[in-house]
Amino acid sequence: MKTFYPQRRARGAQARASLPNASMLPPQPVKMRRRTFMSAALFGATTLAVGCGNESTPPRTPPPPGVHITDVKTGEDLFGYLERKHGGFEQSRLNQLIGAANEFKEGDETAGLAAADETSRANARLLLSNTRIGELRAHPFFDDGLFQLIETGVDAAQASQVSGWTMGELKRFLLERSEAEIKAIMGGLSSDIIGCVVKLMSNAELTAVGSKVFNPLPGSNLGAKGYLGARIQPNSPTDNVEDILWQVFDGWAYGVGDVVLGTNPVSSDVNSVTAVELALKDALDTFGLAETMPHCVLAHIDIQDEVEKLHPGSTALWFQSLGGTEGANKTFDVTLPKMLAHAARRTGQYGLYFETGQGADGTNGHGNGFDMVVHESRKYGFARVLKQKVAAAQVAAGKTARPWVHLNDVAGFIGPEVFRSKEQLVRCCLEDIVMGKLHGLMIGLDVCSTLHMEVSLDDLDWCLDQIMPANPGYLMALPTKNDPMLSYLTTAIQDHVRIRNKFGYKVEDRMWAFFKDLGVIDAQGRPGPHFGDPTWVYLQYRRRKGDARTDADILAEARARITEIHKRGVFIAEGHGPNPWDLNPQLDKEVRFLYEDAKASIFAELPATFAASLALPLAVQTESKDRRDYILHPPTGEQLSADALARLTTLRTSQGGRYDVQIVISDGLNAWALTDEGHLAPYLERVRTELEAGGYKVAPEHIIVTAGRVRAGYRIGEALFGSLPDKTSRRAILHVIGERPGSGHHAYSVYITAPNVDTWAQAGSVDHNITRVVSGIADTALTPQAAAVETVSILKQMAPR
Repeated sequence: MKTFYPQRRARGAQARASLPNASMLPPQPVKMRRRTFMSAALFGATTLAVGCGNESTPPRTPPPPGVHITDVKTGEDLFGYLERKHGGFEQSRLNQLIGAANEFKEGDETAGLAAADETSRANARLLLSNTRIGELRAHPFFDDGLFQLIETGVDAAQASQVSGWTMGELKRFLLERSEAEIKAIMGGLSSDIIGCVVKLMSNAELTAVGSKVFNPLPGSNLGAKGYLGARIQPNSPTDNVEDILWQVFDGWAYGVGDVVLGTNPVSSDVNSVTAVELALKDALDTFGLAETMPHCVLAHIDIQDEVEKLHPGSTALWFQSLGGTEGANKTFDVTLPKMLAHAARRTGQYGLYFETGQGADGTNGHGNGFDMVVHESRKYGFARVLKQKVAAAQVAAGKTARPWVHLNDVAGFIGPEVFRSKEQLVRCCLEDIVMGKLHGLMIGLDVCSTLHMEVSLDDLDWCLDQIMPANPGYLMALPTKNDPMLSYLTTAIQDHVRIRNKFGYKVEDRMWAFFKDLGVIDAQGRPGPHFGDPTWVYLQYRRRKGDARTDADILAEARARITEIHKRGVFIAEGHGPNPWDLNPQLDKEVRFLYEDAKASIFAELPATFAASLALPLAVQTESKDRRDYILHPPTGEQLSADALARLTTLRTSQGGRYDVQIVISDGLNAWALTDEGHLAPYLERVRTELEAGGYKVAPEHIIVTAGRVRAGYRIGEALFGSLPDKTSRRAILHVIGERPGSGHHAYSVYITAPNVDTWAQAGSVDHNITRVVSGIADTALTPQAAAVETVSILKQMAPR
C-alpha cells in the first residue's frame, strides 16, 4: 500500500525522495492571456470578417484574433449593423456579435466568438442593448429539436408583453423592479434572451438581480432568500459505502448538509449503484430525515430508473447531466423523448436534479457556432421544461403540483480550455445564478477548479466571497476542498461554516432543528458541544439502530473506521483550527501536500525507459507541441500526428485484421499513474489473461500515446479497424489513461469502446456516448487486478464472444 503522507512509493524510473520545488517544474502559465493559434488558424478569417469586411485599406499588421466591431452608429442595433456593414443578415455573423458581448473566456476565444478587444466588446453590448427582444427571438442562434422544445416552455402571453422591449430596457427592468414584478414577466423570457441579457450586466448588477429573485423548493426554505444549503458530496474512489456514510456523518457534525446527499459513483453497475442508494437511504431513514431531504446517486438516469424498477423505493431524487443542444445531450446518451418520459414518471415528493456547466458542449464538439453563455442558458431552458413536465405529471396523478426540481451549475470543472482565472470563475457563477433564477429554477453552484487551472485552494475562498452576495441556493460540501474521487477542488464542509458566519446565511429550518437536537449546534445557533465530531454522529446513528453496546465500544469502532477510511485516501474532517471554519492543522497540511503533488504530476511526462518496460511497444504522438500546449489546448491531444497515422497504417497492415482488441496507453493528465509501482503491470497481465479466457484475440502490441486524451483512442480505433472488410464484426480499444491528479492515489482509468467496423469507418462518429469506463484504478483504490476483471466483464456486455 502507498503511504500518502509525506512520502510515496517509487515511480519506477521516476523515483524521487520528495516533491520538486517550483523552480524545478516547467514554467507555469500564470499571467499570459491566451490568444491561441487555434483562434487565428481556424477562425481568424471568419471572425475578422465581422468588423473588417468593408475596410478599403488593409492594416499593415494582422489585427489580433477575435471579433472586431467598429464605428457603431447612435441607436444602431445588431441587425442594422449587419445591414450597414455586410449588406444583410447572416447567422454566423449574428452569433459572433452575440458572443463578442461576453466577458472574455478562453472557450469563446477558441470558438472564434470572443471580442478582439474591449472596444469591440463594448460595441457588441451597445448593439445588443439596442436590439428588440422580438427580433432576437425571430432569429434563433441555432435551431434544433431542443431549441424547439425549450420554446414550448415560454409563456406566450408574457412573451408578447416584452416582445417590443429592447434588451437594454429589459436589463433596466430587472435591476429596478421588484421580485414580484420580475416574476410577472420572466416566464415570457426565452433561454436565448436570458442568455443575452446577462451579457449586458456588470458583476455588481448580476449580484443585484441574483439577490432579488428566489425560487425555493416546495415546502422548504431551500433556495429562499437568506438561506444557503449544501449538497453533501460523499464520493469514494471505490464506491465504498463506509467512505460514503462517514462523509455524510462528517457534514452533519458541522451542521452542514440539507439539500441532497448526492454521490458521484465510480461504477455504473446496477448492483453497485443500488448498494450506494440503499446506504444513503438508510442514513436518512435512521435519523428520520427521508421527508426532509432526498438522496441521489449521480449515475445515468437510465441506471437510476433500472435500480428503482429492481428495488422499488430505493431511489429518491433522479439525476442527469444536460447539454445545450440535441447533439450535446447525445454525448450523455440523452434524448428528448427519453427525458420527457422520465419526467412524466416523477410524481412523488422528489423529482429531478440536473448538472450543467459552461463550456461542456464546445469541448465535446457540439458548439454549433454559438457561445457558452447561451449554451448554458439553453440547458436551463431544458430544465425549466422538464420541471413543467414533472408538475403536470403530479397533477395527472391527482396530486398538487409541487415539482422538487433543482439544478447544480458545475462551474470550472472542465479546465483552462473553457476559462482559466479566478475572475472568470466568479463571472461564470454570477451569470449562471441569474440565468437559473430567471428560468424559475432553484440553482446551486459547484464553485470549483480543476488542478490544471490557475485557481488555487486559497483562490476558491476569494471566489466564494465575491459570489455569495448573489445568494445561490446551495454549494457542495466535502470534508476538504479536494474531492477524493473526482480529484478537483470544490467547497469544503467548513467553508459553509465560514460563509454562514460572514454573510448570515441560514440552513433549512428543519435540518437546523435536527443539528440542534444532535448537539452539534447549540440553542443560540453556535457550535455546540459535539461540533466537528463525526464519531458522535456515528454514536447517535448506532443508538437509533438499537445498538446496545457501551459508548466507549461504539466510539472505538468509529475511530478504527476513520483510520481505515483515511488509508483509502478519503479524508474525514474532525475538530478545527483557530476558527470553527478552519481545517485542523494536520489535515490542512495533508491537503496542501496533495495539491502540490497534483500540480507536479500534471506536468510529469513518461520517462524514456517507459516503452522498454512493455512488450512490443509502438510509440505515437498527438498534435500537441509540448506539455503546456496539451494542457491548455485539449483538442491537440485528441488528434494524432501525421507520423502517428503512418505508424498505425503500418501496424494495421502487419496485423492483417487478426485481432479484435487493441490496448492503448496514454499519459493523460497524470503520467505517474502509469509509472507508480504496482499500477500498470498487474493490470496488463491480468486483463490479457481475462481477455484470452473470454475468447478475445488481443493484439500483442502496446500502443503508447504521448500527450494523449480519451478521444485519441477513438482515432486509433478508426486507423486500425475502419478499413477492415468485415463491417459487422466488433473491434475494441481498451484505452488506459492517467487521470485525476490530486487524489493521492495516482489513479488511472480504462475507456472501453467496442463498436462494429462500419462505425469505426465513419470518422468522428465514435465518441463518449458509446464508451464505458473503469476508473479510480490504483493499488490503493480499485486494484489493478479487480479493474482488469471488471474491464472484461463490461467488454463482454458490449461485444460478446
